[in-house]
Amino acid sequence: MRWIVDGMNVIGSRPDGWWRDRGGALAALVERLEEWAADEGADVTVVFEQPPSPAIESSTITVAHAPAPAPNSADDEIVRLVQADPDPAQIRVATSDRALAERVRAAGASAYPAERLRNLIDPR
Repeated sequence: MRWIVDGMNVIGSRPDGWWRDRGGALAALVERLEEWAADEGADVTVVFEQPPSPAIESSTITVAHAPAPAPNSADDEIVRLVQADPDPAQIRVATSDRALAERVRAAGASAYPAERLRNLIDPR
């Protein structure tokens, strides 16, 4: 199973004050996804609307972003990744955005609630 993660949707699934340090929240999400992916042997791509600043690099997961920041640009990038995959049935998209979930299902992938993924990678 390949995972594509709607980064800000997963971050926003828990009101833990992430908005006070957006960059720190992005880095923390990537770190938790790295640990989880290594433990599970999962292939994970996390998608943000724009490149994190400072840049976040990972040797364990793919950190991606939309080509240009705009409303729903991360969603459009996620759909593009699903449509470009030769086997979209093997992709699970973590999001709680209903419109995005419908779009990825129409493209052949499955959707997984962002909050459930957050609880898997970062138990309370």
